[in-house]
Amino acid sequence: MTDTTNDGEFDLLAVLPRLSQLGTVMNRSRLIERATENAGADLDRPAISVLVTLHMGGGPLRVGEIAKRMQVVGPHVTRQVHELERRGLARRIPDPLDQRARLVELTPDGTAAVGRYMKTVLGLLGDVLADWSPEDRRSFGRLLERFATDLTTRLHTLDDE
Repeated sequence: MTDTTNDGEFDLLAVLPRLSQLGTVMNRSRLIERATENAGADLDRPAISVLVTLHMGGGPLRVGEIAKRMQVVGPHVTRQVHELERRGLARRIPDPLDQRARLVELTPDGTAAVGRYMKTVLGLLGDVLADWSPEDRRSFGRLLERFATDLTTRLHTLDDE
């Protein structure tokens, strides 16, 4: 195959099998399921995604903000939040900036569950990267973030056309 970029040094076509490999290994490995089991809350992927989003959010978030960060529609998040509330893992609180609005926050049980989930996922990823140099880890993180952001932006642009 020929190079598919202008610089003549990088075969973009060679990346496609690696992306497919990552998707396949993440699904087949049951990493998410194992981490969810370790969380001890018998949750599905969408529910754990809401918990992780709240955990990473730095504080309570509106349903619309959770949906935006997860790149899903609001009603999907609302259903998940109702279930998380029922299980005692999240709760709604008044928005101090707008008393008509509500924010969603983790309960202590939700914080503990997402902590166990994150420990499992980050433990495995940390093990994989343990033999990488600090510079390689920093480069990987920076480039992966850039790639994910740029790809997301480009795909949103295509969706809007």
